[in-house]
Amino acid sequence: MASRSTLSREAQAEPPPTQRDRHIQRIAETGRMEWQRETKYGHRSKEETAMARYKGILGGHLHARTPPAQQAEAMIGVSDLNRMLDAGRPVPVRTA
Repeated sequence: MASRSTLSREAQAEPPPTQRDRHIQRIAETGRMEWQRETKYGHRSKEETAMARYKGILGGHLHARTPPAQQAEAMIGVSDLNRMLDAGRPVPVRTA
């Protein structure tokens, strides 16, 4: 192991900031809400919620064995899920 006195300048330089450090810096500069808009922070949770809903209603795995049949099964499942969501969605009615 080299002593501090024999280290090169490159070895003494700080490593580049990590992704986490860059995010923390950006939050400090612009604020948390602007950072969330820039990085589309909430989109992942919406996708995870949709998958959890699909698995909870239709089951945690596909029953078909072959890829074409699995794709068809998934399409049918998504269609069923969309139909259920549409059934629970209110229909706007103009009153004036």
